[in-house]
Amino acid sequence: MKTVPVTWRGRVGRATLDTLVGVAIATGALLSIVLFVTTAYFIVLCLIGIGFLALPYLTRYVRRLCDLNRRAAARYGVPVERPYRPEPEEIEKDIVGWMRRCKWILADPATWRDLLWLLLNCVVGLVGFVPAALLYYAGEGLFLACGLWRPLAADGQGRWYASVTVDSWPAALVAGALALVVLTGWLLLGPLVLKWYAYFVRYLLGPTRGSRLASRVQHLSETRSGALDIQAAELRRIERDLHDGAQARLVSLGLQLGAVDRTMNQDPEEARRLLRQARTSSVQALRELRGLVHGIHPPVLAERGLADALRALGLASPLDVTAVVDLPGRLPDPVESAVYFAVSELLANALKHADARGVEIVAWCEGDTLHARVTDDGRGGADASAGSGLAGIRRRLASFDGLLEINSPPGGPTVIEMELPCALSSPKTSSS
Repeated sequence: MKTVPVTWRGRVGRATLDTLVGVAIATGALLSIVLFVTTAYFIVLCLIGIGFLALPYLTRYVRRLCDLNRRAAARYGVPVERPYRPEPEEIEKDIVGWMRRCKWILADPATWRDLLWLLLNCVVGLVGFVPAALLYYAGEGLFLACGLWRPLAADGQGRWYASVTVDSWPAALVAGALALVVLTGWLLLGPLVLKWYAYFVRYLLGPTRGSRLASRVQHLSETRSGALDIQAAELRRIERDLHDGAQARLVSLGLQLGAVDRTMNQDPEEARRLLRQARTSSVQALRELRGLVHGIHPPVLAERGLADALRALGLASPLDVTAVVDLPGRLPDPVESAVYFAVSELLANALKHADARGVEIVAWCEGDTLHARVTDDGRGGADASAGSGLAGIRRRLASFDGLLEINSPPGGPTVIEMELPCALSSPKTSSS
């Protein structure tokens, strides 16, 4: 990829934004001491039962300030995950529920790390003023170099600037040169100072190894439960389809063959008609069995892989589907199956609910991660929390530590992205 050179205007704009971010961080550092003292005070009051009334409210503001600093750290290339334990479900809205919420707050190690960060941030966060101070000092030197020193020198004393007494034009020119050096430092040092502060934020506000492990265990428990629910629902679907479809056809076929046996000698024409019906029933039963097998694991997916299976979905859809698939090899069967059925359901949603006319399917691998994106030109408004099939897709992907991101503003377009970790096997190539 060609590197775009950074212009001076871009450097100045970036340094200005860094200055504003630094001032916001330093302002938050001044707020930290207030939150630390107030929160610590009410935690002590929890010993006599009074602090429980205000602790949840204070914790909300503390975590909001911490989240703002995490976002600032991420802006400088140091992403910081939220380490908090999930809030207990179905907390009562009475004093008992309030006590349970406070117990959840105090039992979370991240709460105490937040308090430690508040205490240290009162001092460390003041480094956010460094870019603003450099800019101010550079501006002062430039103003002196432009002639501001003359009113000061008229009183018999000059202005001291960077070890230089500015009381003449040569001294003013030296001050101007020093101001340009300071201005260069403002352009270059601001991002370094703020990135150092971002590492400080990650060290205290990021998840510890224990919290990562606890979060991982909880995630595995949730995904295991979701996988079991999906498996149980799939078994019930297969049982229902067999009972209502192929099984009923085979029972009817047996009855028809019995009627043929009884009427073969007495009424050959009626026996032939019953045989034609039996043959039709056998064909329908076979078609339903094939459909059931296709719903479990499509033959095109097993024989030709995910790339051709996605293109086959596009050809079978009544929508105008464009499939661009670039996979350097076959994926594990469960991963291919999960992506295939997810894309199939998204195509069905675009047809039935979004009134879309065109859909684009893009799938590619980046490292050990499979990416898939489905974009339709429908009316938008898709929401996984509304109890739609999107929630089921998200649960299915979560079984593989996968992610589902939905961007569907009202009026469209709808862009749904999926990410699944996977390991490629053979180096077979599937062209786009």
